[in-house]
Amino acid sequence: MAAVSESNTLRIALPKGRMGPGVLALLADAGVRVHVGSRAYRPTISLPDFDAKILKPQNIVEMLHLGSRDIGFAGADWVKELGANVVELLDTGLDPVRLVAAAPPSLLLDGRLPNRPLVVATEYERLVKSWLRKRAESVQVVHSFGATEVFPPEDADFIVDIAATGSTLAANGLSVFDELMSSSTRLYACPLALESPAKRAAVGGFVMLLRSVLEARRRVMLEVNVPSDRLESIIEILPCMREPTVSRLHGQTGCAVKVALLRDELPVVVPEVKRRGGTDIVVSALCQIVP
Repeated sequence: MAAVSESNTLRIALPKGRMGPGVLALLADAGVRVHVGSRAYRPTISLPDFDAKILKPQNIVEMLHLGSRDIGFAGADWVKELGANVVELLDTGLDPVRLVAAAPPSLLLDGRLPNRPLVVATEYERLVKSWLRKRAESVQVVHSFGATEVFPPEDADFIVDIAATGSTLAANGLSVFDELMSSSTRLYACPLALESPAKRAAVGGFVMLLRSVLEARRRVMLEVNVPSDRLESIIEILPCMREPTVSRLHGQTGCAVKVALLRDELPVVVPEVKRRGGTDIVVSALCQIVP
């Protein structure tokens, strides 16, 4: 393992490729500016004492394992594939994918592989070999370096690869017949980096920023004016994080009530609030929520 820097500078790895835009948007919503200039793989980041580098997700996992990066974003699939010694700090839920086995429908018998020697193409050799041992099937594993879906039927019988919507697999005439795991973009740390009190504090603050944005994305602020005699009736149906905020309206004619509720609850809550006498209902987006 590489030596962990004694400096308090936190070395963060940002993902290249499909994960990149989602991570950069998350950082931007948290008020963190990342500027990619002429040194495209070494962007500047607006957080003090942070040093950023852009790497492929699988390389981020390796660098965290070796200790040359302190924290970084990667998929759970690559962490498991590489068997890396890292600490998961936060599941962002971004870029959800499944690691699936897919084959031409003509190969499958009642949705299962035929009982004969086969060839599978994949980038995930470790995970696939573990999966095959449990199935006790005779399959040769061929390592692919991208574009795995084009291997069947000439160069492999089936594949194991990540899929988001499954449209790429379908476009290449492949049908999913098993799922090995699900994955998403997550923030990981090198265990040794967390042994430094200064770095651990910086990591904690960084995670809090990101978590506050993710929580805000799930919720909205609902504001409603309520007649005094309807207040308790309306409050009892308002789901909120703790207690609703209640303030008196001018002229003591009623109350203004504010709650942060889950966006998915709006279709049920808003009509019921209106039915119980709420007026001037306003729903607005939230930027960050820090409990």
